[in-house]
Amino acid sequence: MPGSPLSRRSVLVGGAVLAAAAPALPASAAELRGVGRPARPGRLFTLGVASGEPLPHGVVLWTRLARDPLAEDGLGGMPNQEIKVDWEVATDERFRHVVQRGHVDAAPRSAHSVHVEANGLRPGTEYFYRFRARGEISPVGRTRTAPAPGALGELTMCFASCAHYGEGYFTAYRRMAEDEPGLILHLGDYQYEYAANASKDVREVHGPETVTLANYRQRHAQYKTDPDLQLAHSVAPWLVVFDDHEVENNWADEIPEAKSETQGQAFLQRRRDALQAYYENMPLRRESMPGGINMRLYRRRAWGSLANFHMLDTRQYRDDQAYGDGNKPDGPDLHVPQRTITGIDQEVWLLDGLRDSRARWDVLGQQVWFAQMDHDPGPAKVLPMDAWDGYQASRQRVKAGFDAARNVVVLTGDVHSHWAADIKADFDDPDSRNVAVELTTTSVTSGRDGSETNAGGDKIKAANEHVHFYSARRGYVRTRITPNLVRADYRVLPYVSSAGAPAATAASFVTQDRDPGLHAV
Repeated sequence: MPGSPLSRRSVLVGGAVLAAAAPALPASAAELRGVGRPARPGRLFTLGVASGEPLPHGVVLWTRLARDPLAEDGLGGMPNQEIKVDWEVATDERFRHVVQRGHVDAAPRSAHSVHVEANGLRPGTEYFYRFRARGEISPVGRTRTAPAPGALGELTMCFASCAHYGEGYFTAYRRMAEDEPGLILHLGDYQYEYAANASKDVREVHGPETVTLANYRQRHAQYKTDPDLQLAHSVAPWLVVFDDHEVENNWADEIPEAKSETQGQAFLQRRRDALQAYYENMPLRRESMPGGINMRLYRRRAWGSLANFHMLDTRQYRDDQAYGDGNKPDGPDLHVPQRTITGIDQEVWLLDGLRDSRARWDVLGQQVWFAQMDHDPGPAKVLPMDAWDGYQASRQRVKAGFDAARNVVVLTGDVHSHWAADIKADFDDPDSRNVAVELTTTSVTSGRDGSETNAGGDKIKAANEHVHFYSARRGYVRTRITPNLVRADYRVLPYVSSAGAPAATAASFVTQDRDPGLHAV
């Protein structure tokens, strides 16, 4: 799977060049040397490049033109006209061996974003790509197609969640890129809707709270100017799902955080605008293009026969949180069979996919805690309403479906801390069998620097015997998936309040083929 050292160095340098195009985010002169430098540096490609949705014979290539990324109208300082964008894919970073090329029009109605579905590629192959427009050449990105059906092999996959621009520097994305993953998953809260908060922010957030299409476009553009995020997008294909902050905190289907009738009516337009901006700024396929307030984001991507990635959407179809948001005592509403966090159609789709899977590992990329997370070490049970604990009948049906698959690994974000847990057949019986494992990543920046431990995390770990580890530092999770095991390294940064923190591994666990459960390494 790995490419040559020169190829990887080229793309890392290319990521630095992307940063050089961003306003007020200059790269050093040393970073600008190398083969990834655009032939004609300009200011059209200030938001960088990205790829995603790898299939055996194709991948999505993304960019968005913006001369003024922070323009208040969300249109990036671009003219009200279509602009022709050429693209090409090569097997080498110098583009001596181009295998695909074409052009597409970047239009004002989509904020001059570009989604190219490059097809006719070879399975399991590393490629390089770039764009041209109006005499300017984008930085080079590296991507990879999925292996052919039946192939096993190995995969380094990193996943992350919760990146608040104001609350810290995105160093975790840079450290993730330096791990040379073949695939990156983002599990939600890619951007935050909040306006600037002088008491908490260490970086300036531009614009008001995001409510309109212009607001969301501007906010996404500001995030994409970050050099560390650009680097992570340029080194590997991504699979993404959203959680709540891409729209509004704690929303559920058509219900906003504030439950007033006036807010409810306004929320539908807000949701429509947020989903449009999300699609415009992510390397997604046309099948995920929003229609009104709806967006088909749950989907399945195979990595040969090694892994099936079931990317879930636990926001658009869920019933509203029971008993309000936050942590509440266990109650009868949490056990109502009709209440669901996925919606019935998605639940059936997931169960069918697990039953029909022939993959060695079935990986659920999703947003909120799946395992029970009792917040009271005493006899009472206090549970998070926003997680699967608030939809226990729904969780029980999905857990029952795990038995149809060979191995299940649940990936989770949302909670701004690392967690490693076994998923039990019966969480109230510590001796019940394990049916899967859950790997939860901390935030990239949300919550600022964090700490090794805290009182809240200590209480949760004490109350849940199936929990093996937690850390309240910022970071990400690096996994190595092989036919025989999945290894998870919990990567942490000592600080994000300033740039350049090193990354270290706080803990490592493995789960083995046909042996659900986590074992410390």
